[in-house]
Amino acid sequence: MKNNNNMICDLETGVCGVAGEEVIEVIDFNQPKKSVNLYYVTDPICSHCWAIEPVLRRFVEQYGDHFNFHTVMGGLLEKWHDGPIDPANGIYKPADVAGHWREVGEFSRMPIDGTLMIDNPVQSSYPPSRVFKVIQKDHNEKTAFEYLRRTREALFAFNQNISEKSVMIEIVNKLGLNGEAIVNKAEQPIGQQLLNEDFGLTRDLGARGFPTIIMINEENKGVKIVGGRPFENYVDGLKQVLNLEELQPKQQPSLSSLLEKEKLLFSKEIEVMYDIEQSEVNSFIEKELSPDRYQVNEILGELYFIQK
Repeated sequence: MKNNNNMICDLETGVCGVAGEEVIEVIDFNQPKKSVNLYYVTDPICSHCWAIEPVLRRFVEQYGDHFNFHTVMGGLLEKWHDGPIDPANGIYKPADVAGHWREVGEFSRMPIDGTLMIDNPVQSSYPPSRVFKVIQKDHNEKTAFEYLRRTREALFAFNQNISEKSVMIEIVNKLGLNGEAIVNKAEQPIGQQLLNEDFGLTRDLGARGFPTIIMINEENKGVKIVGGRPFENYVDGLKQVLNLEELQPKQQPSLSSLLEKEKLLFSKEIEVMYDIEQSEVNSFIEKELSPDRYQVNEILGELYFIQK
C-alpha cells in the first residue's frame, strides 16, 4: 500500500489528520443564523426615508447579523398630474413639496433644502429607481444602497435633480461604475421590468406608505413598521420575529471606519450612532479622528463631515 506522507497520527494527542492542521480549533457556535428577511420599502425622493437614515444605519450596524436586508423600490411618484399626489400632506403640485420637505428636514435634522421643487422639480422618482434596480441586479445590494444614499444626498441636501440623466450618470460614475452604460440600460424595457417586480413585491407585502420596514421569520410571520420610528421600535420588532426577549447588539463601529465606509456623515447621524448630544459632536470628532482624516462643512445650519 502506498504510504500517504501527508497523514500523521500523533501519539500524544491521539489524533490522526493532515499534517500541519491545528489539533485544537476554536469554533464560535454563537454566530447568529440569518433566519429573518427584512424588506425596506422606500423611494429615492421619500423625505421621511431620508429622515430615518441615522436610525436605520445604527440598526443595521448593530443587529444586521440577524437578518437579510432587502431594499424594495415602492414607486412614490410616476409623474405629476392635475389631481392630488399626497393630499394628506397638502401636495398637489411640485412646489407644494418644498415646504413639506423643509418641515421634515427641520424636525429630523437631516437637512433638506427643497427649493429645487420650485425651480427645477423632479418630475418622476422612476428614473433613479430604475437605475437602483439595474445596479442591484448587475452588481450587488451594497453598491445599489450606496447609490441610493448618494442620490438622496444630492437631492435633499445639495439640491440636484436626481431624475435628470446627467445627474444620475455623475452619481453612478462616482461609485466607480460606468454611469452612462448603467443609466442607458435603466432606460430600456428591462429597467421598468425590474421596477415592476418591486412594485409587485410592495403590494404583496402590504406596504402602502414609505418608509415601511417588514421583518419576516422562517414561519412566515413578521412585523410591519411604517414611518419613521425610534431606534428601539426596530429592535423590539426584531425581537418579536425572532421570539427572543433579549438581543445582544454588536458594538458600534469606530467613527474612523464608519466615515471611511460612508464618505459623508451629518451631525445627526453621528449623534444617533454613538448616543451623544449635538453639543458633544465636535469634541467627539476631535477625539476620534485626526484632523487630516476629515473635512467639516455646514449646510442649512447642520454640520456634516467628509472623509478626506
